[in-house]
This record gives sequence, C-alpha cells and structure tokens, in this order.
Amino acid sequence: MRVAIVHDYLNQMGGAERVLEVLHELFPDAPVYTSIYWPQAMSPAIRRMDVRVSFMQRLPFVLRHHQPFLPLYPLAFEQFNLSGYDLVLSMSSAWSKGVITRPETFHVNYCLTPMRFAWSYYDYIAREELSGVALLVLPLVISYLRLWDVVSAQRVDRFIAISHTVARRIEKYYRRRSAVIYPPVNTAHFSPSDGYDDYFLVVGRLIPYKRTDLAVRACTRLRLPLKVIGDGRDRQKLQRMAGPTVEFLGRLSDEETRRYLARCRALIFPGEEDFGITPVEAMASGRPVIAFAGGGALETVVEGVTGCFFTEPTVDSLAAVLAGFDPARFDPRAIAAHAAQFHTEVFKQKLRSFLDQEYTAFRRGELASDRVDDPAGGPREHSRAGATGTAV
Repeated sequence: MRVAIVHDYLNQMGGAERVLEVLHELFPDAPVYTSIYWPQAMSPAIRRMDVRVSFMQRLPFVLRHHQPFLPLYPLAFEQFNLSGYDLVLSMSSAWSKGVITRPETFHVNYCLTPMRFAWSYYDYIAREELSGVALLVLPLVISYLRLWDVVSAQRVDRFIAISHTVARRIEKYYRRRSAVIYPPVNTAHFSPSDGYDDYFLVVGRLIPYKRTDLAVRACTRLRLPLKVIGDGRDRQKLQRMAGPTVEFLGRLSDEETRRYLARCRALIFPGEEDFGITPVEAMASGRPVIAFAGGGALETVVEGVTGCFFTEPTVDSLAAVLAGFDPARFDPRAIAAHAAQFHTEVFKQKLRSFLDQEYTAFRRGELASDRVDDPAGGPREHSRAGATGTAV
C-alpha cells in the first residue's frame, strides 16, 4: 500500500511532532508533505524523513514567523499532488486535512483539533493581545478560513480524534462522527523516583494559550518554588511577572526533562489542551498532576488518584489548590500504572486495527456514513458510538 503522511508545518517541536515520529514508524517509507520545514528545529528522527514542502518554504521569515501567512496555507496544501497514493494519513490542527485526493485514495485525518484560532476567535485574540490593523483585517481572514475549514473537512473519508473533547468539536463544526484514539506517549522512557524534591514544575512552549502565566502568578503569590522548562515568545513577559521563587530553565534535553519530572512535587498543567502529552509523561514518572478541569486533562487525570483539578482558569483557583496540596497523598506506583494505558504500542495497535478495517471497507465500497445528519448512516459499534465518538 502506497502511503503519504501530511503534516501542518515543521518549524517547532511539540506534541504533534512526537506523534508524527510514531506515525512514520508505522509507515517508514511514507514521504511527509508539509507547508514549511526547518530542519534545525526538528528532532533527528524527523530530519531523517523524506520531507516535501510547499511553495511557502521560499517566503521570507516564514520559518520563524509562520502566523502572518494564514491566508496562504489552504492554497499550499491544495497544490500537493497526491495522486500516486492508496492511503493519505493527514495529521492536523488546521491545514493538512485540506489536501485534495483522488476518489480511489483513502484519506484519514488524525485530528488534533478543528482550527482553534478560527472557532475560538475571541479567546484567541484576547490571549494574543492584538491591536491596530490586525484587529481590522483578521475578522475577514478568519471568516474565510472558517468556510474553508468546513469545506475541506468534507474531503476526509474518516476522522480520528485525539480525545472525546476533540470528537465533540468535530461533530459540531464538521457534522462528522469520529473514532477516538489517544496520542502515543512513550511511557516506558519514564519511571518513578524514590522520592521528590521541593518544587512544582511546568513543561511546555511559552505561548499564550498554554496559560503558564497562571502557574507563575500563583506560585509567586504563595512564594512556592516553581521551575519552568521550555521557551517561546512569552518568556520575557512571564519573567517580568515572576517572583524570586520562579526559575526559568529554558529548553532542556529529553533526559534532563525526565529527571525534573521524576523529582517534582507535582506537574502544573494550567492550560486547556486538546489532550496533553506532558501530564501523561509526569504520571508515567509517578508524579501527580495539578490540571485545569477542562479539555483532555479530564480524560487522563483521575481526581484524587493521579492528581487534582482547579476549576476556574484564574490565579485564585489555582492558588487555592496549591496552598493545600500534599504530594504524600499520592501513590507513585499507582500513578505510573494508570499512565501505561497511553503507551506508544497501544496507540500503534489501535491505529493499525482501525486503518486495516476501514481501508478494507473503503476498497469494497462498504464504508458506512459518518455524517451526523445522515439517518441511513451511523457509526459502527467498534469505533464510534453516538455523536461524540468512542475510544477504539
């Protein structure tokens, strides 16, 4: 079977790029089509792939500042020629699902989320603190992108969502049902320590929607030790608001990050994520997670067993939980055992099974409808149930 993988962009390492590495392990001969590619920012595994870029690669400044080029991404992906493939596996939080495939090509989209900045526009502009010309022009661009997002979603033969949270968004915006297969986490690379040190931890890119500001402000207020691993355009702003108990460590190697995860009092996960790989890595390290009660964390963190939640996205709500937090209440071995269900091999097995069964049905012309408004269709029990999807 001739397979192509399509990815939104490759100019920064994050959870999506970790998933890409695993997808490519399943299909090692598959080329990877993407809008832009910055090899120096990628892992060795991605640099070894056959990466094929769009015309956007030649645009000035695009590798470091890809956001201003929003209107060009639909054109970039629609111009890829994917006529030689039996299976196109796109992974998208915005663009890659918009590729155009032939009728005989089976197109599966592993959906990280429908286009967040288009469908949660007001939350997006509030966090980005936009002003001036951007606020005048952006609504017109976003209106166009919403239309394109819905139209391009109809080109996909099957959707897989990374969480039930994302499956509900796919149903609402695209009117499509989806299977749910949680992203792969190499939990075997993490193990509980024989104790913990006196600091809380945040790990991730320092960008607005991650809400690292909540952790920095809460720990500054309570004078609690906090270590921040990661970098991004919000770093200077966060450093200005941080007190003396907050330490910024920048980007660290995977090995160094694992050591900090294994020894923290708890990981603070303050943003609302579509799934959230870092909390699973912390739990695989035997450490509890203090998470905002929204998004994918509700599907991975078990209150009172593997961590606890704060209910409002505010400093006050997080500070109230931190003030009474006792890490001794949690059993590291039980936490790590819970995390094992998200292991990479579990993901591979479920994805293989899904693709094998659905591709066979596609080739036979027996693919059941997954349209929400199609009374004659409906999901198959093994992969979807109701409107929100069922974990495979």
